[in-house]
Amino acid sequence: MPHPFLDLAPLSARRFAAIEDRVARLLGTRQDVVITQGEALLPLEGAIRATATPSTTALNVITGPYGQTFGDWLRDCGATVRDLAVPFHTAVTADQIREALTEHPEIDFVSLVHAEAATGNTNPVAEIGEVVRAHGALFYLDAVASVGAEPVLPDAWGVDLCVIGAQKAMGGPAGVSAVSVSERAWTRMADNPRAPRRSYLSLLDWKERWIDGGRRALLHAPAQLEMLALEACVARIEAEGPDTVMARHAAAAAGTRAGALALGGGLEPYVHEARDAAPVATTLRAPAGVIASDLVARALAADPSLPLAAGGGALAKEMIRVNHYGTDATPGAVRACLTGLGVAMAEQGLDVDVVGALRAAEGR
Repeated sequence: MPHPFLDLAPLSARRFAAIEDRVARLLGTRQDVVITQGEALLPLEGAIRATATPSTTALNVITGPYGQTFGDWLRDCGATVRDLAVPFHTAVTADQIREALTEHPEIDFVSLVHAEAATGNTNPVAEIGEVVRAHGALFYLDAVASVGAEPVLPDAWGVDLCVIGAQKAMGGPAGVSAVSVSERAWTRMADNPRAPRRSYLSLLDWKERWIDGGRRALLHAPAQLEMLALEACVARIEAEGPDTVMARHAAAAAGTRAGALALGGGLEPYVHEARDAAPVATTLRAPAGVIASDLVARALAADPSLPLAAGGGALAKEMIRVNHYGTDATPGAVRACLTGLGVAMAEQGLDVDVVGALRAAEGR
């Protein structure tokens, strides 16, 4: 029987390039943008392995689990890594970056996660970018969770390698991702004899065989369904307006935070300061004596559609994550999550005010 996902005409190089151009406009960048055929871990790892060498000294900022992963990849490349770790309930500051670069002037690579959906914090990239640019280091940014929820501006911020994924705030597919690459990042890769080549991790293959060839012949058959889904999600953002999409996420985050504080029962925001909280997702600290994963399980048993999750790993005992991104960046999703958590907490004997939480979430 006919099926809308089957028997599609091959995706042409021209259309692939047109989708890249739309992603570049979304980022406001004139840098080369490469759409990679896999989840965002592909370009995140590929960009590090292309640019880091045994002569690299990297400042690796850790504000959540992805920062830890980047440090491991950098060490695998033989780089000397200076980790700058801050508590997961806060954000790193430009002054902390400046201090680290002053203490270690040999640093020539800085890796940072913009927004950590896993921990609910976001870092001030614009201010950090000024510091990194003044120092002259290559700036690598994971903007997978932030794109669509808050501004991501590689050119304005001096970001040399900016990786995005569509599966969170953009509301798109997880199977394709993209990276914007500055000229000096390409030069760093070309000068690196260890940079992956003839490899799925290779960004240089895309540069030499796709970009330098005028984007006329693709390296391999693209992930067609994912590319079409990416095109559709970018079109939807263009139609709604990026500022409107970001405003929805900001409102959902503010409503969730206010509602959680008003709910009571010992529930409180995991990220202490609102300015450090990411608009893509809000993390909450479970009440004392309550296991977060159990509370989330109770809420999901009553309503499996809630965009709720417990923290990963050891954080599963203490952290609740409200994933108000994409189509869930709405007042309705926020109200449903607060209600679900409130009912689950009441079932465990906690004193909560669901009505007050909903009023606070709505700004009343």
